[in-house]
Amino acid sequence: MAFDYKKEYKEFYMPGSTPEIVTVPVTNYVAVRGKGDPNQEGGAYQKALGILYGVAYTIKMSYKGSHKIEGFFEYVVPPLEGFWWQDDVAGVDYAHKDTFNWISVIRLPDFVTKKDFDWAVTEAGKKKKMDCSSAEFLTVDEGLCVQIMHIGPFDDEPATVAIMDEYLVENGYRNDMTDIRLHHEIYLSDIRKVQPSKWKTIIRHPIKKECI
Repeated sequence: MAFDYKKEYKEFYMPGSTPEIVTVPVTNYVAVRGKGDPNQEGGAYQKALGILYGVAYTIKMSYKGSHKIEGFFEYVVPPLEGFWWQDDVAGVDYAHKDTFNWISVIRLPDFVTKKDFDWAVTEAGKKKKMDCSSAEFLTVDEGLCVQIMHIGPFDDEPATVAIMDEYLVENGYRNDMTDIRLHHEIYLSDIRKVQPSKWKTIIRHPIKKECI
């Protein structure tokens, strides 16, 4: 049976509807950076997704071709994730999606080296007949975070974030968002097939312990 990150690492992919504190290990991703409204038809975000999945599935299916990756095992491609921020905005302003900066990512298995990644970018470009050069091998060390499962449309996230913020105050923590510690979302639903009221999105924020 293929290794499934969601099932094997439930503490990072299956949080409850109440906030919880986690320490996230260093993780490698295939990533594409961009700006603008993710809902724009044919926009930069939509194009980034094509690149991400092209590279991710090229690595997943590599065992069927001539490129052999040391330590490879069959696995389920992890869910789409995103890091989001807006210049000069504390938190996220959902009313002005055109000002979003984003890094759209898919987790890579630990056995994927930079050399393997570079091969996959080139190979995906050839097979998909598209430019995948914007894909990067990104290593993220999130560390101490608070996370929660948000159920519903993305525009309803502020209410869930408010619950997270209240939890932090009550438990002696505070948000610690910086230029490299960002608002993080993990998308567990296929929004093309699931009603918005049932979308499942993990919201994760970097935090630090409040000094006494």
